[in-house]
Amino acid sequence: MAASTPARLILASGSPARRELLERAGLPFTVQPAHLDEPTGEGFTDPRIYVHTVAWLKAAAVAASVNDGLVLAADTVGWLDGRVIGKPADEADARRILTTLGGREHELWTGVVLWRRPDDVQICWQELSRVLFKKLSQEELDGYLRTRQWQGCSGAYAIQEKDDPFVQLQSGSVSNVVGLPMESLQQNLEEFGLLST
Repeated sequence: MAASTPARLILASGSPARRELLERAGLPFTVQPAHLDEPTGEGFTDPRIYVHTVAWLKAAAVAASVNDGLVLAADTVGWLDGRVIGKPADEADARRILTTLGGREHELWTGVVLWRRPDDVQICWQELSRVLFKKLSQEELDGYLRTRQWQGCSGAYAIQEKDDPFVQLQSGSVSNVVGLPMESLQQNLEEFGLLST
């Protein structure tokens, strides 16, 4: 049987952070956001099920329009006190979230789906990082909110990969906190022949 050429990679996300992670890894890909209304965290009692569900819905939405290729979808959320910490609706919501997170360790979960077309083989997994967000003074919080770094980010923050003054990684992968666990992703891309082992 002749060797097949590697499948093209399609990122089912409009996230600039995920695009940057893939670019830095030297992976060629195209972008095709899923454009769907994500479920809220209401009714979910396990963050793994939530991120798996949302990532799978994103992958399914894009896979339906792909004849040949490998769809990559992901979803990242914070988890604290048995609840999903999603993206803030506005600045007031970001203030509430960051005040709640301040000085406490929380979980950061990413669900990832790789969906190959046309044979519809899928690999799905979830990855956990533990994160401590610094307890901010009122002045620090006001300053952080002015940066607008909270916009579009689960937990109302975006981690700086080196020497972040507010966010400390306690365990797990920094890239997972950014939004795509690159170490496990690269291992699973090898399964699909996109990377040489």
